[in-house]
Amino acid sequence: MNATLKRLPARFYRSDSGREPVREWLKSLDAEDRRIIGEDIKDVEFSWPIGMPLVRPLGRELWEVRSSLRHGRIARMLFCTEQDCMLLLHGFMKKTQKTPEREIDLAIRRKKGTGV
Repeated sequence: MNATLKRLPARFYRSDSGREPVREWLKSLDAEDRRIIGEDIKDVEFSWPIGMPLVRPLGRELWEVRSSLRHGRIARMLFCTEQDCMLLLHGFMKKTQKTPEREIDLAIRRKKGTGV
């Protein structure tokens, strides 16, 4: 895969302590879930700008990648754009119809910590 063809390459948010919580969350998932989420992120990287059903704007310069996993489960990856990159701020399994405010708030806190 040629990275130069990516319109919006993905990067992981990194905390001041050097942790990458989104990468850690992805690694905690089983291989099939990681594959599905990874394919969805790749589609955004190569097809940006892209809209529904894969990407939905959340406002406040945040977007979510919407992944449908096996057994009816739903994963969300919240990101912002920074210097022509997709900064992956937060990932979680969605359990309700509406994206919970606490998940959006966490992504916003992480975004502010990057100076974006």
